[in-house]
Amino acid sequence: MSTAYAEAPNRTAPQRRSRLGDRLTPIRALPMLPAALLLLGFMLGPILYSLYLAFTDSAIRGDGAANTSFVGFQNFTDALTDGDFWNSVLLTLMFTIISAVIGQNVLGMLLALLMERANRVVTFVVTSIVIAAWILPEVVAGYLLYTFFADEGSLNLILTSVGLPAQDLLFSAPIIAVSFANIWRGAAFSMLVYSAALSSVPGDVYESAALDGAGPVRRFRSVTVPLLRPAIATNLMLTTLQTLSVFGLIFIMTGGGPARQSQTLPLYMYEQAFSYGQLGYGTAVALLLLLIGAAASLVYLRLLPEEDKR
Repeated sequence: MSTAYAEAPNRTAPQRRSRLGDRLTPIRALPMLPAALLLLGFMLGPILYSLYLAFTDSAIRGDGAANTSFVGFQNFTDALTDGDFWNSVLLTLMFTIISAVIGQNVLGMLLALLMERANRVVTFVVTSIVIAAWILPEVVAGYLLYTFFADEGSLNLILTSVGLPAQDLLFSAPIIAVSFANIWRGAAFSMLVYSAALSSVPGDVYESAALDGAGPVRRFRSVTVPLLRPAIATNLMLTTLQTLSVFGLIFIMTGGGPARQSQTLPLYMYEQAFSYGQLGYGTAVALLLLLIGAAASLVYLRLLPEEDKR
């Protein structure tokens, strides 16, 4: 018995880990060196260079091109005191709220709910049409929507055929026209996100709510929305960040006009940096746009349940 008890600790004693363990040694890190260099060169490098440009008077032509000098916060001060900048901020917020926060999310949710109850043929057809608009190149989508809203385009053809007056939204309400175009192009992403989220909701939850007398609207408000809260917050954040940076669609359809009525911050930044040649000022505007996106992300993160933040 003494021998058995003496051998027991040896059998149950934990194995000693190798000295190498999980430690990252120079030899182990060597294969990661090329990837690290690529990250530094193509990601960190441009970020640091952009930060440098934002505090200089760098320009494509003129004195700023020949002799770049440090100007501190002058570019940011000029932007915050420029009426055209604040006009672009207002239009950017309008464009984002109308087309992303409301348009894409509501339409995506409606499509996901309809697809959940439709048969396979309808689901396949509708999904194919919606995703086709999403995968179109931005330039192609811009030209398609431009011809749709043009004087002799499809919209006016439909309106006049039913006895309604023709519209010229590209000139009378260009921000509405480009918002509709962004909804048409981007609703597929929201639909896919919400379809995936709805597929994970247990069916017995809806059955229990129906047995309690809850109608479709009540079930959606009291069951679906709370269960999809993480997906809604995540989708809102992603669509907002994507919409804040939309450039090609608006540039093709309106060019920011007429009279700056659709000049969002990306177009204002492009005009200042490349049309006027003020690279430093344009980069400062880009950083301000980045801060707006960061602020929006923090708001959406507050909407997430605590358990989903970990």
